[in-house]
Amino acid sequence: MNPYDSPYDPAYDDESAETAADRLVGSAADGEDQAVEAALRPKELAEFVGQERVREQLDLVLKAARQRGATADHVLLSGAPGLGKTTLSMIIAAEMGAPIRITSGPAIQHAGDLAAILSSLQEGEVLFLDEIHRMSRPAEEMLYMAMEDFRVDVIVGKGPGATAIPLELPPFTLVGATTRAGLLPPPLRDRFGFTGHMEFYAPAELERVVHRSAGLLDVDVDTDGAAEIAGRSRGTPRIANRLLRRVRDYAQVKADGVITREVAASALDVYEVDRRGLDRLDRAVLDALLRLFGGGPVGLSTLAVAVGEERETVEEVAEPFLVREGLLARTPRGRVATPAAWAHLGLVPPQNVGNPPQQGLFGP
Repeated sequence: MNPYDSPYDPAYDDESAETAADRLVGSAADGEDQAVEAALRPKELAEFVGQERVREQLDLVLKAARQRGATADHVLLSGAPGLGKTTLSMIIAAEMGAPIRITSGPAIQHAGDLAAILSSLQEGEVLFLDEIHRMSRPAEEMLYMAMEDFRVDVIVGKGPGATAIPLELPPFTLVGATTRAGLLPPPLRDRFGFTGHMEFYAPAELERVVHRSAGLLDVDVDTDGAAEIAGRSRGTPRIANRLLRRVRDYAQVKADGVITREVAASALDVYEVDRRGLDRLDRAVLDALLRLFGGGPVGLSTLAVAVGEERETVEEVAEPFLVREGLLARTPRGRVATPAAWAHLGLVPPQNVGNPPQQGLFGP
């Protein structure tokens, strides 16, 4: 089965990531957009942009395995959503000339689910397990033996009459992906022969991603236009590709089809993505923190009520990027805006920060 036709879409590494990416373009990607995302994935390690250290290390692991005629070591990829973990898993399978099986941690809730998948693997096959930290504990413990000894014990029966039947497995390569490596238990983490951490992309690397994707989409984008899109993409290739498609639509309808800096800026303003990559929710959080609460400190629940969102949405969707950009800080007393946040919204910090100014959410 083609992995892109799987009911589970590996393009979305976790729920909050999907929300964060979707809200940058105003609506969820439809079937056509998902097909385009699949088409934009690099098929070879040499085509993969960025992550130089991980690519170099992984290239050595795969070349050595091919020279020995052996199955590649198990691989663990960690990092934020949208940085290419799923793409690298598919490249590993392609480089090893092996088929790939795609599943996810939340889909494996019982040891029997994992046993069914493992028992159907072919020799040398790559099993991609997305969000591996969300797998159930019984399945996790079964995976220990499968990774190390290529064997699982299937329990038949219950109580005193239960019998363990050993099931031999063909050598396979497990590629685990996680956005929260700290949640993996040490016994599982230590069984991976190679661990790679994916970093956020620099603007210059994202420009290369935009130019490559534009070529595949047959879109005319100049250097300044690509730089404008890259600068608003939060250091994430998936978001860069999505913004490129939305700017392409704008250029097709409102301009002559060529993406220049002016066209890209106008298009992204329509989609409410500002020059630092902040969207409507991000700016609403900052605006409430600055105007209503004088820059903080303020509790998360209070801040969520002020912007009309759930606590979890603010904490998991908006805050990580704001903290990474140095616009918001988490303290024991609550959330606090940094001087950069005041500057970004063009506001002047009040003289006495302890007393919030008496003004509304979106203006005096």
